[in-house]
Amino acid sequence: MNATPTPPRANAGLLKLVGVVVAVFVLTFSLVPLYRIACEKVFGIRIERGPGGYQAAKAAAPPTRTRTVRVEFDGSVNSKLPWSFHPEQLTMDVVPGELNEAKYFARNDSERAIVGSAVPSVAPARASGYFNKTECFCFTAQTLQAGETRDMPLRFIVDPNLPADVSTITLSYTFYKNDALTSELPAGAPNGTPRAAP
Repeated sequence: MNATPTPPRANAGLLKLVGVVVAVFVLTFSLVPLYRIACEKVFGIRIERGPGGYQAAKAAAPPTRTRTVRVEFDGSVNSKLPWSFHPEQLTMDVVPGELNEAKYFARNDSERAIVGSAVPSVAPARASGYFNKTECFCFTAQTLQAGETRDMPLRFIVDPNLPADVSTITLSYTFYKNDALTSELPAGAPNGTPRAAP
């Protein structure tokens, strides 16, 4: 008794199925190298094989020092505040994306303690969104005793996305007398400390 031959259509279907299985198998094993190439070349992420498996590490990119921005510092006081106030450095050339520190100097020239509040402004105005203060004396009111002097630090970062046509940023502070907080200081002694009982 002869076996019935397999129809040609069934053979073609079986070959297609085997071809799909082989293609999926090859694609599965090629995904890892393709993934590594895409991460390293396109996105700058290095994939490392560690004891616990693969780890993604951002490729160390050297800081771009091709651009510097000049920051100019200015300081003034309102006429009602008897303080001296000015920046200790008038200009600084900074690299966008790096943390920088500048200092302002303040002195209470009066004979009593006074609370002052600093109000900053950035010029040009469109650069204000790219000037980020991480530490600033303007965040809180400042109390200076009579004759007290103080260095007031400012830490800031200029955003690397600052428009390319902005090469100079001017940071200005104006100190105002905070009447409400000054009135809450202990009265009696010239420096705002309670007078000792006789």
